[in-house]
Amino acid sequence: MAYIVTENCILCKYTDCVEVCPVDCFYEGPNMLVIHPDECIDCALCEPECPADAIIHEDELTDSQQPFYQLNETLAELWPNICERKDALPDADSWNGEADKLKRLRKE
Repeated sequence: MAYIVTENCILCKYTDCVEVCPVDCFYEGPNMLVIHPDECIDCALCEPECPADAIIHEDELTDSQQPFYQLNETLAELWPNICERKDALPDADSWNGEADKLKRLRKE
């Protein structure tokens, strides 16, 4: 079982969650973070730290959020690992809570 980063992280990329992860299973893309589901130990420490409420346990993903499991798994193989907190994206607060951000995901 794993926690998964979902759509609301896109264009926010708060990294508060990264600091508390005991196994360093977060990976950083240009405008989003992902969790490698095979590395996550299901400790739940990251979920309450996310200011965007973008981290959800895989058992609680809605039907519309299901594709994010595969997205996290795929992108974690491509993006570099992140284990220290960084500043969020400059407009993070204005994007937090906006709908329909998947089309804005930058993979490279």
